[in-house]
Amino acid sequence: MSTQMHAGYPLSGITVIDLSHVYNGPYATFLMAMAGATVIKVEPFTGEHLRSRGDMGGSALPFAMLNSNKKPVTLNLKSEQGKDLLREMVSRADILIENFAPGVMDRLGVGAKALHEVNPRLIYGSSSGYGKTGPYKDFPAMDLVMQAMCGVIDSTGHPDQPPVKAGAAICDFMAGIHLYAAVMTALYERERTGTGRVVEVSMQDATYASLASNLGMLHARGDQAPARTGNRHGGLGISPYNVYATTDGYVVLNAPGDHHFRAILDVMGKGNLKDDPRFLTRSSRVENFAAVDELIETWTATLSKEEIATRMLEAKVPCAPVRSLKEVMQDRNMHERGSLQWVDHPHLGRVVLPHSPLVFEGVERLAIEPSLPLGGSNEEVFGAWLGHSDAELREFESSGIIGPRPDPTP
Repeated sequence: MSTQMHAGYPLSGITVIDLSHVYNGPYATFLMAMAGATVIKVEPFTGEHLRSRGDMGGSALPFAMLNSNKKPVTLNLKSEQGKDLLREMVSRADILIENFAPGVMDRLGVGAKALHEVNPRLIYGSSSGYGKTGPYKDFPAMDLVMQAMCGVIDSTGHPDQPPVKAGAAICDFMAGIHLYAAVMTALYERERTGTGRVVEVSMQDATYASLASNLGMLHARGDQAPARTGNRHGGLGISPYNVYATTDGYVVLNAPGDHHFRAILDVMGKGNLKDDPRFLTRSSRVENFAAVDELIETWTATLSKEEIATRMLEAKVPCAPVRSLKEVMQDRNMHERGSLQWVDHPHLGRVVLPHSPLVFEGVERLAIEPSLPLGGSNEEVFGAWLGHSDAELREFESSGIIGPRPDPTP
């Protein structure tokens, strides 16, 4: 197995052992893979949770989205020989990522301290709901739970209705992005010191700053601050800032500066209201946000969302149609940039998959290699890379140390 196959990319030659599952860790390692790293995905014999989650068939595409360009292997980490194989991999690797509950890896005997004895240059990255220290460290955590604990759910929805969760798995992906940042920071340090480091990111810590507008309003208004502001600005500091009905759906409009609102009035044919004291400044518009919203929606309700967006964007007003997921998957900007790509997946058929948002000028985006079946790289990793013979691999299989080779048929 070559770790130099992506020469010219930032992480070419870097080998990552990925023990993570679902969204958090796998997104961090996906970013590494698309930056040129060799990512070996280590899974139990049943596969990581996202391979078989739920009964609605909805987990297959998310797994494919987050596990392109990775080399999946199966390994029994409860067996001593399985742990020995992990140590062999770690001795040749640069980074290990896991998002088990705190203490799991230590109880298995392959925690950060033990693995640093094998490879002092290893960067050990972990992520969990609440972190490895503190009174919550042993609490189970998933994105829904973290949205509740972080204030996301209480901040989402309309003030006269019950709170709702964010549609996006915001806490999982916030943590994944920060985990990537922490690991890359430690990798930079290792280039200067030659020594690896343990880094960790909690979902709770990673999410807090995203509520800056809401926290600002709480600081300014105390108990008078509404918990939820619907589609208005979280800090109620900008008007207009809302979702407005159209003849065929909705648009969003945002006027962060006074010149934006004057442009909106021009587009609507309401230039005569530019000197209206209710609308003159951002502060006055915030005080009269109901009147601002009524003025705008009276106009938007007569036009289609695309026509409104076209007119507003021509006037340099922040505006967009509220689009369905089906529309977003076919976004022409992301497809033209290569951020989204149609891929013929061997198990899912023709699907849209995301590339990394990280663009490295001077090299083309790496080709997306579709996610492989469970254990699809066992022979490449344990055989070609670690040097075990075919007979040894068969013995590992029969002894329950690695899983059986996958069925070659889709």
